Amino acid sequence: MIVCIAEKPSVARDIARILGANSAHDGYMEGNGYQVTWTFGHLCTLKEPGDYTQAWKPWALTQLPMVPQRFGIKLIDDNGIKKQFATIERLMQAADGIVNCGDAGQEGELIQRWVMQKAQAKCPVKRLWISSMTDEAIREGFANLKDQNDYQPLYLAGLSRAIGDWLLGMNATRLYTLKYGQNRQVLSIGRVQTPTLALIVNRQKEIENFKPEPYWVLATVYRDTTFTATKGKFTSKEEGEKAFATIEGKPFTVTKVEKKEGKEQPPQLYDLTSLQVDCNRKFSYSAEMTLNLIQSLYEKKYTTYPRVDTQYLSDDIYPKCGQTLNGLYQTKFGGIAPYMELIKPIGGKALKKSKRVFDTSKVTDHHAIIPTGVIPQNLSDAERHVFDLVARRFIAVFLPDCKFSTTTVLGEVKGTDETVEFKVTGKEILDPGWRIVREKSSETSENSDSSENSENSEKNSEEERTLPTFVKGESGDHKPTLTEKWTTPPPYYNEASLLRAMETAGKFVEDETLRAAMKENGIGRPSSRASIIETLFKRHYIKRDRKRLIATPTGIELIDLIHEELLKSCELTGIWEKKLRDIEHQKYDAGQFIEELKAQVAAIVHQVMTDPSNRRVTVLSDEELKKLKSSPKKQ
Repeated sequence: MIVCIAEKPSVARDIARILGANSAHDGYMEGNGYQVTWTFGHLCTLKEPGDYTQAWKPWALTQLPMVPQRFGIKLIDDNGIKKQFATIERLMQAADGIVNCGDAGQEGELIQRWVMQKAQAKCPVKRLWISSMTDEAIREGFANLKDQNDYQPLYLAGLSRAIGDWLLGMNATRLYTLKYGQNRQVLSIGRVQTPTLALIVNRQKEIENFKPEPYWVLATVYRDTTFTATKGKFTSKEEGEKAFATIEGKPFTVTKVEKKEGKEQPPQLYDLTSLQVDCNRKFSYSAEMTLNLIQSLYEKKYTTYPRVDTQYLSDDIYPKCGQTLNGLYQTKFGGIAPYMELIKPIGGKALKKSKRVFDTSKVTDHHAIIPTGVIPQNLSDAERHVFDLVARRFIAVFLPDCKFSTTTVLGEVKGTDETVEFKVTGKEILDPGWRIVREKSSETSENSDSSENSENSEKNSEEERTLPTFVKGESGDHKPTLTEKWTTPPPYYNEASLLRAMETAGKFVEDETLRAAMKENGIGRPSSRASIIETLFKRHYIKRDRKRLIATPTGIELIDLIHEELLKSCELTGIWEKKLRDIEHQKYDAGQFIEELKAQVAAIVHQVMTDPSNRRVTVLSDEELKKLKSSPKKQ
């Protein structure tokens, strides 16, 4: 008998149906030589400190650092889990072979391997590795089962991550709680959680310490068009007024008219982080909510595997894209086919194949998130919003580039003392190309942080402004203006900008290609970032103020308490993340990673234990905790 083990009952039911295992039993399905069973996500976890030795049960500084000789796993203490595990153990003990059907990623590999270890499975194990849950993908996956050993590096990376999080989290949390928490406030420290909190706290301090400074902008209106002085900002009013007086009453002359035609490529396909960013900006969905929605769409077979950090497709997907577009063409919501008109221009032709979309070398385990071509039914409004983004992004990559014309007009006013130069730029869309997929409603519904939003809308209005026809040498009257403005602080983080900062280890990167290169050193995995942010809320280290993420007094004090850069530096955590990725790709040794982490934990314990200061964190009252819990939390 072959035992197949999936990560969820719903996934197991789909696999059982395809395999013909249609006889239902308590905790598994059977038939056609197969038994299909399931976990509920994690059934096992690493042992608690007290499971290794009684001495580690009470929290005591004298017992730190806690480093087990050998890490062990145990069942999570839950009756439902114990019952299901007993079923799995019985099936595996009698099995002729096992097929690991866990989610095809690092976490999925770890979940199922731990269960097999705990059940002491001895038979050969195969791996089902698929990127979508369609019937065709499941059949194809079973026809091409992989050897379990092929995924040993993936397991080692997941195991190293779990052990690393245990070593740092267990030791540093006890250390800081006992040393600075007055034995009444648990100070939770985490390998990814703490640097993420530091990002929010540091940005908040930057905003609070920001001192606005005035500056003056000289502009002039000529033929109903506002030209801005190329000299830039004036830091003193006197300087600005002097330039204003120089040009007042003198004619404005156009000195150069330059027209350049350009092209804008479609945006790249979605990985999980870019999808979470867009959903937060457009619909105010939290990172966790977006992950749950796209996971649901995957399990319903409408989109491909979501926990990915690549925006590329492998070349073997190209022949299947026509079929996927056909499914989208037929898709209807409320009797309306939203994608039909968008797909018509590319129907019946060979699809465009761009290296920005199809590049096998940029795909490791899974490709970018795309629709499967299965026509969606009965989606919730939120699921439809997420599906719509994925569908439009997929259609866009096969549409032509957007063609535009950029017009730059330079002008000058010869004053009494100096000549002041002015400039205006306008952008005219000549052929929208892929931009036809953009829905106006979704573009304007972005209600991100107000300062960020106003800057974006200003930039967009400048970029897509059509100018009147100017001729070099023309001259005439104009109305100069001198406007006082104030420098503004950086915006507070919202979930969209925080996810981007986690992806690039705190560095602000706008360029897509450069950002992709920096993902190697991002903090956290795409699939774990949402839960890290939620953990910061649960610990009352941060709260929401509309879309802004605000650090609480406890969160700020905790970061202020931590003097050890290893614990709060995004860059250092990014280096650890890079090593974990290298373990997965067999470029780094898992044992070396753990040994390095043990040494770092020992160094942190020594530093804190020898700290002579009397630093303490404020203990929040029940009333203050209640206030934090009731602060607005918008999904």
